[in-house]
Amino acid sequence: MLNNRIIEPPYLATASGLLNLVKHTRPWNIILVLIGALAAAVAVAWAMGRHTSSASAGSPHPGPDASYDQTLVAKGAWLAAIGNCNTCHTASNGRTFAGGRPLSTPFGTIYATNITPDRETGIGSWSASDFLRAMHQGVDREGRDLYPAFPYDHFTHVANEDVNAIYAFLMTRDPVRAKTPANRILVPRPAISVWKALYFKPGPLAPDAAHDASWNRGRYLVDGLAHCGGCHTPRNALGAEKEREDLAGGTVEGWRAPALNEASPAPSLWTAEQLVVYLRTGFDAAHGTAAGAMAPVAHNLSSVPEAEVSAIAVYIAARMAASAGARATAAGNAPGSQGAAPVERSARGDDARQADVRPAKDGDAIYRTACADCHDGGRRGIALGYSSSMTDTTPANLIRVTLDGIHPREGEKGELMPAFRGALDDTQLASLIAFLRARFSRAPPWQDIGGEVAKAKRERESEDRKSS
Repeated sequence: MLNNRIIEPPYLATASGLLNLVKHTRPWNIILVLIGALAAAVAVAWAMGRHTSSASAGSPHPGPDASYDQTLVAKGAWLAAIGNCNTCHTASNGRTFAGGRPLSTPFGTIYATNITPDRETGIGSWSASDFLRAMHQGVDREGRDLYPAFPYDHFTHVANEDVNAIYAFLMTRDPVRAKTPANRILVPRPAISVWKALYFKPGPLAPDAAHDASWNRGRYLVDGLAHCGGCHTPRNALGAEKEREDLAGGTVEGWRAPALNEASPAPSLWTAEQLVVYLRTGFDAAHGTAAGAMAPVAHNLSSVPEAEVSAIAVYIAARMAASAGARATAAGNAPGSQGAAPVERSARGDDARQADVRPAKDGDAIYRTACADCHDGGRRGIALGYSSSMTDTTPANLIRVTLDGIHPREGEKGELMPAFRGALDDTQLASLIAFLRARFSRAPPWQDIGGEVAKAKRERESEDRKSS
């Protein structure tokens, strides 16, 4: 539920910071900030008032050992899976839902909270109304605004009955005493009110009469509980999703979340049926394997009723129907498992600039030695010509997968790829990535692949330090 997204507004921390913002901001943005500051003053006064009454807000809390309807609990289990709550609220080697997972932002680190029914360190003292208010308004039990790293900008769209089912599920989990580490972030909580005044739009989503029930259900899940835009939508300087670029692609934990709209980089058309398989298994032979932040999403969706996943797939497939990949497929020009012939000539250096010939040949040699046994013809691995990692706007995903491999969760089946971290130096890895781009896509070469390799390594090292 508290997802790995960049959301915090980096202003109002100090008076000098505000002055600095004004000096470097366009006039209309200054007006927005001033309006937001006024809204903040009103919101802070309101928050102080509701703080005094929050303890008595809502119905009395029955406690974690209360009896809940098992049908409601079961529904809450798969709704929580759609929300990916376990992934975000579980630290590395920690107890499920006990919090402590670090979330890096440009403004500091936020730690996911304990959402087990422990009364002292978790949400065991929260009433159903407290939980509903947190989901719909982004306000905790004490009346404080929650940092929007908890994606209540999406959860606000979730129906009351679904929120109550999730609450019943969480309240029947084993309570875990685990205090959440203090956030290390420079943004004061009062500034969140300004962010809300500018970007938070509470309330349900109205059904679109132009589409059928399956599409509308998919939109409800994608824009609400699944909060797909949290990863797959780019953000502005204040960490808010760019509304006009909904599902146009984003970045999360160093991974590229590709566009899920008409800007999709997929070289072949995604069908709703393929998306159902991919979302439930993490693999589709015509598109690739779920990796990075997407892998646990697929793991969670494997336990969700197929009708719900199908609705998500119908909506996403409709959003991507006008993509470049769809047009290429319709024209019969989708790349095969070996890539298009003109692209292969370029990879061999036949029509490349002379300065590029050596790296291309080095990459070719590394590919034949380390990769071809699995990937040529898709005999044992994905046919690389169909992978979005080859055609996306950055090489981030391809670099990460090559460095760290793909490994199923312990005790589970899944696609396996060895890690090449340590086996290839930075120059060799950059040569391989450049070769793969040239051979398996028609897209232009990536720029500064060496810099992207170094960046990926630094980010992974930082993640390892925070998780240790």
